[in-house]
Formats: sequence, C-alpha cells, structure tokens
Amino acid sequence: MKIIRPMTPLRQRMLEDMQIRNYSPHTVDAYLRSVAQFAKHFHTSPDRLGPDHIRTYQQFLIAEQKASWGTFIQAVCALRFFYETTLHRPWMVEYIPYPKKPKTLPVILSRDEVKALILAPSHLKHRTILATLYATGVRVSELCQLQGTDIDSQRMVIQVRQGKGQRDRLVMLSPDLLALLRRYWKLYQLKSWLFPGHRVTEPLTRAGVAHICRQAGHAAKLTKAIYPHLLRHNPAYRLMLSSIAKGGGSLARRLILHHIIRGFSGRLTGRHPADNGQLCRSLASSYRAPAV
Repeated sequence: MKIIRPMTPLRQRMLEDMQIRNYSPHTVDAYLRSVAQFAKHFHTSPDRLGPDHIRTYQQFLIAEQKASWGTFIQAVCALRFFYETTLHRPWMVEYIPYPKKPKTLPVILSRDEVKALILAPSHLKHRTILATLYATGVRVSELCQLQGTDIDSQRMVIQVRQGKGQRDRLVMLSPDLLALLRRYWKLYQLKSWLFPGHRVTEPLTRAGVAHICRQAGHAAKLTKAIYPHLLRHNPAYRLMLSSIAKGGGSLARRLILHHIIRGFSGRLTGRHPADNGQLCRSLASSYRAPAV
C-alpha cells in the first residue's frame, strides 16, 4: 500500500517545481521520497540543513545503509534539485557532488538460459511478458504501458509511447514474436492493455513484472539473479555483436565486448536479435490452454 505523506508547504513547492518542468511521475515520487528521508534522518525540515548535514547523510548512506550506486545517485539528484531549484540556493550544489560511477560488465544470459527462463512459467501471459522484454529490449515501465493498438504488424514495429524522458520511439517486432502476441491476445480476449494487472482496466505494475522474472528464474533453476532490466541487456548486446562482426563500433565498445565474447559460444550474425523462431514457436506450441 502506498504511503501518503502530509503535504507541507515546502513539499508542495518542490512538487510544483517538478510538475512545471514536466518531470515524470516516477521521478517526482523518487525525489520527494529522497528529500523526505534526508529530513527524517535529522528530524528537522530540510531547508534548515546545510553542507555538514549533507556530508553526514552521504556518509550514512555509504557506510551504514550500504546503499547501491543507483540509490545514492538518486539522493544526490534529489538534493541538488531541492536546494538549487526549490530553495534557490545554487551555491549548495558544489557541496552535493556526483559519485564516480563504477564500471561493470553487464550480465548476459546464454541462449540456453534464455530458453529455459522463458519456457519456465506455466502461464502463457508470463511467457509472453518475458519474451517481449527479451525480444524488444523495452524498459519495464514501457512494457507495462503497452496497448494492443501499439502493435503495428504492417510495419513490424511496436510503438513505445512516452518512454524514458517522455519520448515516443519505435522498436523492432520480430515475426515470431508477433505470432506469439496474437495467440496470447486471442486466448486472453484482451481489449486495451497488452499486459493488464489484476483488474483488466489497469496495466500490470513494474513490481508485478519483477516478481514474474524472479519466479521464472527460480523455476528455471538459474544461478543468476533475474530482473526485467537483465533481459534488456541481451538484444542490445546481440546488436553490438552484429555491429562488431561487420567491423563497426568504437574501440572502447570493442574492448568491453571482448571480455564478454570470450565466454560466449554463439555465432556472430546480423539477424534480428529476437528472431529466434524455434524459441518463439516452442512458447506457443508447448502451452496448452486450460480446459474450460
């Protein structure tokens, strides 16, 4: 259940500052939550806190809370916005530095692991969600907002509306994924949302998709932690492999991918990253609808 915090004048002002700048609802919630946690840590209003408090709080996040890089950078961005924009104290920004981002290699699933993962769920809806994430590389928030009208079978693309940065874009649609989506749509007799939640009038939540990914990972007995963004890595990775096979890509990208390719046994091809016909046909053919 979502916690409703009291809307103080200062909180209302920060909310309006973000709404005026057309920040996404997800960013608004994250920034308000980060500043509220900062104020709660010192049990006082954040407009009364200065550089020393910020330094102490950052040390607390790193040393005691063991916050991830994503959580830490989110707090930094929220505090910088709060002091510079809402409180009109631009000089405070230099006391809220950005941390150096760690450089790590992405976790990549092998073809066998992807197949085991997508075939693991017993529900066709869950299989289709995993296949769509893997085949298109859309973000989990974008997946949840997809509707039936976003599938363009004439141009073989999927319309992503107001994705990250509130931008519309198109992603590739493989023929085999299209066949799977059609079977799923017909079986569930959907009307609007491509992946509805418990109520057909509302879309599936990001937390719901994350839960499906974790369940599928456990069912497939994979040792890697499975989360929605992990499946997003794979199509981009395959496209980069294709680019390298053709002699493209920057030197830095080639060096990074060299470490990944050493453990990859697949061939470097220029095929559509999701065009694994055997896998998608297995998804549809291996599923049997329950008797009514």
